[in-house]
Amino acid sequence: MLKIIQTLFVVAVLLLTSCAEKSAPKEENLKQDKPNIILFVADDHGTDALGCYGNNIIKTPNLDELAAEGTLFTNAYCTSASCAASRSVILSGKFGHATGSYGHVHDYHHFSTFDNVKSLPVLLEADGYETARIGKYHVAPESVYHFNTVLKADPRNTVEMAGKCGNVLNSDKPFFLYFCTDDPHRGHPFTPEKWDLPNSFGNKVEGYEGVETVVYDPKDVLVPSFLPDTKQSREEIAQYYQSISRIDQGFGKLMKMLQETGKADNTIVMYISDNGMAFPGAKTTVNEPGIKLPCIIKDPTNSAKGNVNNAMISWVDLTPTILDMAKVNYEPKDFHGKSFKTIIPEQNPKGWNEIYASHTFHEITMYYPMRVVRKDNYKLIWNIAWRLEYPFASDLWASSTWQSIYRNNNEYYGPKKVDDYLFRPEFELYDLAKDPNELNNLANQKEFGEKLETMKIKLKDFQIKTRDPWQIMWSHDSSMQGTGVNL
Repeated sequence: MLKIIQTLFVVAVLLLTSCAEKSAPKEENLKQDKPNIILFVADDHGTDALGCYGNNIIKTPNLDELAAEGTLFTNAYCTSASCAASRSVILSGKFGHATGSYGHVHDYHHFSTFDNVKSLPVLLEADGYETARIGKYHVAPESVYHFNTVLKADPRNTVEMAGKCGNVLNSDKPFFLYFCTDDPHRGHPFTPEKWDLPNSFGNKVEGYEGVETVVYDPKDVLVPSFLPDTKQSREEIAQYYQSISRIDQGFGKLMKMLQETGKADNTIVMYISDNGMAFPGAKTTVNEPGIKLPCIIKDPTNSAKGNVNNAMISWVDLTPTILDMAKVNYEPKDFHGKSFKTIIPEQNPKGWNEIYASHTFHEITMYYPMRVVRKDNYKLIWNIAWRLEYPFASDLWASSTWQSIYRNNNEYYGPKKVDDYLFRPEFELYDLAKDPNELNNLANQKEFGEKLETMKIKLKDFQIKTRDPWQIMWSHDSSMQGTGVNL
């Protein structure tokens, strides 16, 4: 009798265990509850050249559709209008001055992120995500910015790039796809045979396989208010537009492929750029055309469609936001930014009225550190090396847009005097509501003395909190400089 009872007990335990195993979700299924995430990053694309941001000439139907189905941010900012420096911030959630990512990575520039930084792809991989990248990388070292999968394609042909992403989109695990184009960056050679010829912006006469070539007439383009309205500017903007239309086609193909996988309803899609258009007055500056950028996010879990969000967000916020979206536990104190996940469906969320920027180098020969705070409509720029002439990126110097002004000894570059572009004051204070082109410097006007001091205090506090070595320039406090001795 005892043996029968023991046997029945064992059977009961086995049955209960079997039921528990069937009812308990497997780890794999738990992971599938996490959303897939696509972060699509263009190279040197400003808000000036997207239909959904008000340009009625350029053809960007697929990106416009993304905005119609999601949220468009009107005050999204990078922290440095330089490719490598900006991308380090996107993938680390920290300002470049705190991670050693002061400027370009490639060739002799050789700026690399400190090896103790935990980047977004590494954190996502640790939580079970398949992480994949394709196209422009431009960060270092690889050990810090490691992706499981590296896909190869022509970074100027986004249609080809999209076609290589099929295995990632069909991954059994939740995926993070970092999709980075070379468009619409200026194309090589930067210096044309004749100085007044427009740069190609990667466009080719024979076009690209699978891509419809969309050509623009220079007379039709919209010249941003900070640029000179010249023949050369218009010709270069027309090339810039053509490059962006190529981006849009590849983005459209990627979205079609995503739909075909059946995963679109569980995939968050984000479109951003690393910095503004590659024209003097935008890229490499901390003026609005350089750092105020497109940001379009479609989150299928949010019901808001065609939403316009006026919150001030920054690329330093992207890593914590994506970790939040991916349901990855993290310590907010580990990042300089903060998650904006919960405010995406809103229009004017409270507490999102302040951003900071920090630029030090582009090319290594372009030392010109600048720090920025924007609070509501007021913006303060601190030109730390203000006694130096403002440096030019090699591609911007050679541009026909700039050469047309330089060679003719013109007094003005757009609405700004050439001398004011080249020789900047230590402090620039602007009221962007009244002065969107940043022409009327309020820093030396007595009635704005209190505002100037308030903004300076904010900037100093920001530098202390983010351990910015350039805080030494305020008071020569060397406490951050260390001993100079390797222990």
